[in-house]
Amino acid sequence: MKKAACYVRVSTQEQSANGVSLEAQEERLRAYCALAGLNIAAIIREEGVSGAKPLSVRPGGMELLALVAASKIGHIVALKLDRLFRDAADALHQSRAWDKAGIALHLVDMGGQSLNTASAMGRFFLNMMAGVAELERNLIAERTGLALAHKKAHREVYAPTPYGFDREGGILIENPTELEIVARIKEWRAQGWSLRKIARELNETGTPAKNGGRWHPGTVKYLLENNLYDAGRI
Repeated sequence: MKKAACYVRVSTQEQSANGVSLEAQEERLRAYCALAGLNIAAIIREEGVSGAKPLSVRPGGMELLALVAASKIGHIVALKLDRLFRDAADALHQSRAWDKAGIALHLVDMGGQSLNTASAMGRFFLNMMAGVAELERNLIAERTGLALAHKKAHREVYAPTPYGFDREGGILIENPTELEIVARIKEWRAQGWSLRKIARELNETGTPAKNGGRWHPGTVKYLLENNLYDAGRI
């Protein structure tokens, strides 16, 4: 079967930081399919979807798997493996299912070579590539965590202004009134108060959350778990 589904994906972070646009991916996949003699049955686009999510829970991923299940395609074409997968287990599980269904996987950034995952060598290369994709995802998460910890430690703005602080340019400045409330919340929690009871008490006493909003158990939980308020920092 010469019918192919082309899959393109970007996360918003990738699109803004690296310019890896859906249009650029699609152009390369169309060119490859023309050279390989493949008829494009579908172009599946995922925008702002993390590769960390399993393929089966992404909207476009579900569309792709539905085409496979209905035997409407014989080929899947992507720019590289991490467009489809960032988790090694997900990559290996899905690729085995495609092997059984007779689906060929084409990765264009490898020079247009299609992986024959039914062969020992093809499985070996897929294992390596899946492991590298997962390593890349973990390294990104690690770097993001380190950057966030650095910003917190140096009182730099890292997200919407947290409760207990005001923003002056790129620096967080302590808000004494709000920090007193933070300390009170911690005391209540130490006394065994539930998150719901703390939120209710704050709302009933007219204590506004950041930007004048109401308190919710989730808001209280986030505040209590944020190490920005750890001893020695405030």
